[in-house]
Amino acid sequence: MSQSVDTPTLDTLAQELAAIQQTSSKRIAILGSRHVPIIHQQLIEMMSYALVLAGNRVLTSGATGTNAAVIKGAMRADPNLLTVILPQSLARQPRESQEQLKQVIHLIEKPENDHLALSEASSLCNGEIISRCQQLICFAFHDSQTLLQTCVEAEDQHKLVTLFYFD
Repeated sequence: MSQSVDTPTLDTLAQELAAIQQTSSKRIAILGSRHVPIIHQQLIEMMSYALVLAGNRVLTSGATGTNAAVIKGAMRADPNLLTVILPQSLARQPRESQEQLKQVIHLIEKPENDHLALSEASSLCNGEIISRCQQLICFAFHDSQTLLQTCVEAEDQHKLVTLFYFD
């Protein structure tokens, strides 16, 4: 993990100050683990709802857990400000996610990744999400390698990263 996640650098602090002072809407990516307790899902849903109500565009992926909570909150606030990028085609998503995903206006599928392992496709998907956002909010466990690597990549691209650990 790069230094700026553990110890803020001057550059990171300057980015955080600029983000606090920015009054216009932002493109905020919210990603996280599939394995999330219900109470955490409710908190993530409320945060997503509030961010969209404030006029921010939210980007996420289509998995259960964190991403499903993000989608639920954003859809309740303003479905037009939500973009969901899937790692593979809609048909490859878990059944419990498909009904929710069919309701998303801005849904981007990646059927060209259907032949890849989900971990590989997810890494590519997260990279695309990061390239489209200004800020990343991530919910992970300390052993969530794909998500932690996504945070490092976002920092390398000088994105503001907020990382919450479940454990």
